[in-house]
Amino acid sequence: MESSSSIVGVGGVLPKVKVNSVFVYGSLLADEVVRVLLKRVPLSSPATLPNFHRFSIKGRIYPAIKPVENKKVNGRVLLGITDPELEILDTFEDVEYERCIVDVTLIDRYEKLDAYAYVWVDKNDPNLYGDWHFEEWRQTHMNDFLNMTVGFVEELEGPDSKTRVASYESFFNNEDRPPMF
Repeated sequence: MESSSSIVGVGGVLPKVKVNSVFVYGSLLADEVVRVLLKRVPLSSPATLPNFHRFSIKGRIYPAIKPVENKKVNGRVLLGITDPELEILDTFEDVEYERCIVDVTLIDRYEKLDAYAYVWVDKNDPNLYGDWHFEEWRQTHMNDFLNMTVGFVEELEGPDSKTRVASYESFFNNEDRPPMF
């Protein structure tokens, strides 16, 4: 979730900076996507999220998670996320997800941690099905998703920015492109 840390600089101790931990499980597992959004790749740690399941979504190439008893989601926790970076992630995840506090286990340290995660808003969505696999996505869809993300960030920085969902639909519904799913 969040913590504060002081940084010792040349001129002494700088003010405390609030930082956050964010559990990621889909496209944000790719450093390339994180770098486009945040302009850096933060430190991270492999983690599991108990009692959730990662679903594929009909008509989308990214996943959703929602609570499911006795399941778990493998992912990683991005560490040291600043409040402005968290706002970027909120904007990127858009209205389809809500940022929630979840309990994750850091795999390499066997340590429990509170972190934010983006959970699918519509818990009864009939378009959620099966499992979503990162490596399959990486091989099949990552390059196009990365291009969409670059476009999203460029528009976000401009005066006429679109939501991520609108950017996604505009990019992936382009009639000149082959079907993505």
